[in-house]
Amino acid sequence: MPVPNRVRDRMTAGLKRLLPVITQQKTRDVSEADTVTLIKDVLAEVLGYDKYAELTGEYAIRGTYCDLAIKIEEKLTQIVEVKAIGIELEERHVKQAVDYASNQGLEWVILTNAINWRLYQIIFAKPIDKRLLLEINLLTLDPKSDDALDKLFLFSKEGYTRGAPIELRDRQDASSRYMIAALLLNNDAILSTIRRELRRVVDVGVEESVILGVLRDEVIKRETLEGPAADHAARRVSKRADRALRAASKPTEEVTPGAESAPPAPPETQPAPTEPAV
Repeated sequence: MPVPNRVRDRMTAGLKRLLPVITQQKTRDVSEADTVTLIKDVLAEVLGYDKYAELTGEYAIRGTYCDLAIKIEEKLTQIVEVKAIGIELEERHVKQAVDYASNQGLEWVILTNAINWRLYQIIFAKPIDKRLLLEINLLTLDPKSDDALDKLFLFSKEGYTRGAPIELRDRQDASSRYMIAALLLNNDAILSTIRRELRRVVDVGVEESVILGVLRDEVIKRETLEGPAADHAARRVSKRADRALRAASKPTEEVTPGAESAPPAPPETQPAPTEPAV
């Protein structure tokens, strides 16, 4: 997704001002509270959020509080879990934020210590799960690199409102072993194609149920068929198939019985030219 020039300019200018501050705060090993203040500056000056209208500290969720919450047009969009700048980020650190986000029906969580920024997608399965979509390190990021700014854009307000995280999720799903396994097992068109090609190659008819069993039991690895990621992929495939089925089954325009369409009008003819009077 192309990043608007004004956003690139803002991110570059914001990084130029804040990267020395981040380095200084790391050297001082500041507390989590001070790290929250620094992260708000990054969210505002680099990533484009309004510090006062769109960033909320200690947001209450079911009687407990998350570190930061992001609101756009008064709608809660993301949870930000903060760790002190001197703490190395670990998977366990995001668990509480995932719980908060899932309770609110949010798909996106950010985990950061001001230096490292991780973007997680919440997978609404049983149990609730998450996956890491992207991680960047601001201190090793090159502000002049288009690739670096493209990645940073995914954390920005403009990136969120333009669907950049969704685009990244879909690109990763397109090469996901879970998604490909789900397509093979839950798509009638693919099963039909395999059946037709088998008939063409070996000249023997095989029932689709037999093909499905071989795929599930002998071809596809079991690890791609079980767990939250597999359930999530299967739901996406099924949802898409249901949508296509509904579109295909929409009734066509009805014609009143006995009514005949009017014959086409004959082509308009020009009157023959008259002979000029002599």
